[in-house]
Amino acid sequence: MINISQAQLIRGSKTLLDEATLTVYPGHKVGLVGANGTGKSSLLALIMGNLQLDKGEFGLPSGWQIAAVAQETPALETSAIEYVIDGDAEYRQLETQLAKAQQQDDGNAIATIHGKIDAIGGYSIHARAGALLAGLGFNEAEQTNPVKSFSGGWRMRLNLAQALLCRSDLLLLDEPTNHLDLDTTYWLESWIKTYQGTLILISHDRDFIDGIVDEIVHVEHQKLNFYKGNYTSFERIRAERMAQQQVAYERQQKERAHMQSFVDRFRYKASKAKQAQSRLKALEKMAELMPSHAQSPFQMAFKAPDALPNPLVAMEKVAVGYGDITILNKVQLNLVPGARIGLLGRNGAGKSTLIKLLAGQLNASSGVYQPNPGLNIGYFAQHQIEFLHLDETPMQHLSRLAPNAREQELRNFLGGFGFDGDMALSAVKPFSGGEKARLVLALLVWQRPNLLLLDEPTNHLDLEMRHALTVALQTFEGAMVIVSHDRHLLRLSCSDYYLVDSGNVSPFNGDLDDYHQWLLDAAKAQQAADAPQKASAPQVDKKQQKRLQAELRQKLSPFRKRQAKLETEQQKWSSRLAELENLLADTSLYDAENKTTLKQVLDERTQLTQSMEESEMDWLTIQEEIEQIEQAMEAE
Repeated sequence: MINISQAQLIRGSKTLLDEATLTVYPGHKVGLVGANGTGKSSLLALIMGNLQLDKGEFGLPSGWQIAAVAQETPALETSAIEYVIDGDAEYRQLETQLAKAQQQDDGNAIATIHGKIDAIGGYSIHARAGALLAGLGFNEAEQTNPVKSFSGGWRMRLNLAQALLCRSDLLLLDEPTNHLDLDTTYWLESWIKTYQGTLILISHDRDFIDGIVDEIVHVEHQKLNFYKGNYTSFERIRAERMAQQQVAYERQQKERAHMQSFVDRFRYKASKAKQAQSRLKALEKMAELMPSHAQSPFQMAFKAPDALPNPLVAMEKVAVGYGDITILNKVQLNLVPGARIGLLGRNGAGKSTLIKLLAGQLNASSGVYQPNPGLNIGYFAQHQIEFLHLDETPMQHLSRLAPNAREQELRNFLGGFGFDGDMALSAVKPFSGGEKARLVLALLVWQRPNLLLLDEPTNHLDLEMRHALTVALQTFEGAMVIVSHDRHLLRLSCSDYYLVDSGNVSPFNGDLDDYHQWLLDAAKAQQAADAPQKASAPQVDKKQQKRLQAELRQKLSPFRKRQAKLETEQQKWSSRLAELENLLADTSLYDAENKTTLKQVLDERTQLTQSMEESEMDWLTIQEEIEQIEQAMEAE
């Protein structure tokens, strides 16, 4: 078992753990939760041996094999599947020994090594690696592509596959769903449920945690507080304790009143719709758990829009795509005030394309697309972060939108999004990805939109901010369209779901559980359809194939060039980050006389990390466009 006793852990000038104690038993699945900066990732680093306690004891069973997701991936020529297999060091070692024995024609050694390979499942390793990659969204052709051809987000999926392939006694996962879509999140949850070893999981996706763990460790006040049960059980127990703090609890009662009003408004309308019934139960459950967020630093609320024209957007037989490549066709959708739509569909099906159409970033190529003159759009997507002025402060950003507002009013508003005191007057440049996302949300909320377009709004947001966003959406009076892998947000915020599939957008009659089943059924049907096709694949006209390949290369050329430029930048920054990490590993850097140097190193690391994040998001956006063009060409 893992045993931590009377532990003290200090990083820089901050004490993360003090007199902390924890025991994790073999085979148990533990969720590690707590506010950002409390030391969750540092605790994983301690377990992996990358950090040492300043005081106390730490024990791990000898011989335990630990698997964790690497945080960096070099731009390698190695194929994706071979890179994943590289994660099994013992197999690679045996593979090398076998080649040497065969070269020496050593029959005894060859037989012995074959036995060892068989014992560790080496003869099925390619099939297992392929299955993991398929589950994480890589098709058969992509599995043979070089690692360097993938964006930062997809490389993180490769690192995840590498960790899952390892034969481990202990699996450490730190935010594994950050770069996944909803479909892949479902797959990963199913995979982890079958994992036989010990698991320690950090995640801000509460439904994901709920479906996997049976114990919670909450890092708070420099202690490791143990709770039996999943995340919902933890919240309930913690809520009961915090409810005794009456002053803090009363603040939450106001939010609960808003929630109850919303439930009452939809109670009778929901009686016939399965997804609305599911949402109603989730709302009631949420109202029960809200006291556990009584000390949340975040308070956000959408003020009533200036106007609510009806309809906000009308679409009739709309087609949209990129250039002459059509992604969606014959879209029929009217958005009216109060519409709460969640978009479902597999990766690359066109969900983000529809969002971009509604946001005005793409134009309809045919059909009738009619936005109301009174339409006021609030659009959140990860690339929106790029439009922040990095040398300006949150106050300056908000003042530009509200030049006549009082300073105290702006300060109070920003405080609800966690920008208190000096932070409201600090430059945005060194902010983390989550802090920048919070600022974009704050600016969006201030503008009183009547149509909200949210494309993965919870990426980089912690549990408290996700909760604040979800509560705020309950009282939003306009229409909203959401794409998210956060099932909790979708359940609580959406009363209708639309499925984006095969170029069509249509109402989905069911809830998220039904959508999960739809995915499973679709996968089975695809496997059945592929079987006879592989047995008798028709001959392809080689001239036609070459013409199409040349046409595809021409279309993708500008996208590939932009990606290559980004990759060069990322490689340079990655090398420098590695140098900085080596500097930070030198304990003498934390001596008093090196205080200035330490600050310079930390500032440079923060700046480079943010640049890497922004560059990777650019790469991911380009890759999505490439995939959609490739998909459209394949369909022709």
